[in-house]
Amino acid sequence: MAKVELYTRPMCGFCYQAKKLLDKKGVTYTEYNIWTDAGRKDEMTERSKGGRTVPQIFVDDTHVGGCTDLMELEQRGKLDELLKGQAA
Repeated sequence: MAKVELYTRPMCGFCYQAKKLLDKKGVTYTEYNIWTDAGRKDEMTERSKGGRTVPQIFVDDTHVGGCTDLMELEQRGKLDELLKGQAA
């Protein structure tokens, strides 16, 4: 299974939805709270090439985007392939 990382913040509906989808699929992920983890917001912005909204999602160090992007991959049937380490 792929390494999945999410940059999130509390009280974020999009963060909740992204985590809910990953939880439903049984995906283990690492969550970085940009409000409580010093430096994580800058790290997120750098890794995502300027992304300032949350969540910012990475699969095997590939930037997926945000919640909408994750949901789109799921709707297109490409998310499972990506999570298994195959090309999306």
